[in-house]
Amino acid sequence: MDSASLRKLIVPAVVLGVVLIVVAVVYFADPAKSLPSFFPGHVSASSSEANHHHTKHGIAALVVALGCFAFPWFQTRPKTRGAESGAS
Repeated sequence: MDSASLRKLIVPAVVLGVVLIVVAVVYFADPAKSLPSFFPGHVSASSSEANHHHTKHGIAALVVALGCFAFPWFQTRPKTRGAESGAS
């Protein structure tokens, strides 16, 4: 992929990163019974794991969010001086 097409992915990557941060916070804050039903790890209130927090799911969402933020950071860094002037 060329750099112009990769730059089009910067905004979606940042938006996805923010969404994943919110998902991580939900996993850290809410027990399994309080998670939205479409989240992996959701269980009914009568389950034996109803009060269990899915910390590993939260950590995974946080790691992927950091990756989503790292992509735009590397795409928007300034070009090196050698690449701008051609050959030196």
